[in-house]
Amino acid sequence: MIKLGKLTDYAIVVMVQLAREGSDASRSAHQLSNRTGLPEPTVAKVLKTLLKEKLVLSARGAQGGYKLAIKPEELSIRTIVEAIDGPISIVACVDAGDHSCQAQARCPTKGRWDPVNSAIRDALESIRLSDMAQGQCARSYDFIQPVLPAAQVGNG
Repeated sequence: MIKLGKLTDYAIVVMVQLAREGSDASRSAHQLSNRTGLPEPTVAKVLKTLLKEKLVLSARGAQGGYKLAIKPEELSIRTIVEAIDGPISIVACVDAGDHSCQAQARCPTKGRWDPVNSAIRDALESIRLSDMAQGQCARSYDFIQPVLPAAQVGNG
C-alpha cells in the first residue's frame, strides 16, 4: 500500500480549509483546529512546517493568523506533499543520496521505477489545491504512460 504520512494528510486538510476560507482570511491554529477537527498541537506543527516552506504566511496580533501564500489554483498537491515528506519516490533506492541497498549493483529493477515515480508526481502535480477545496479533483490521467509496452500489458 502506498500511503501519505499522517502529517502530510493533515497539511493538506489544513491547506484545503484555508483555501475554502478565502485568500484574504487569516486563521489561528486554534480556529483551524476547530474547523478541521484536528488536534491544535498537530495543526500548529503542520503550520510551522508550511510557514518554513513558504506555503503559508503568518501575522501576529488580533487580526493575525495564517493564510495561504500561494493562490489555491496555482498550488499543486505535489508541492504540499513534498513540503512535508520531501521528494516523492515509491522506493527509497531511487533517491539520489540513498546507497543502503545491498543488491543495488545487480538489481534487475534499477531504473525501472522512474516511470512509476514520474506518473505519481505528474498525477499529484495535476491536482490543484483549489480542486481539493471544491471537491473537484482532476480525473484525466492521459499523461500516464504504461510502464510496459502495450503488447505486454495484461499478458501476465
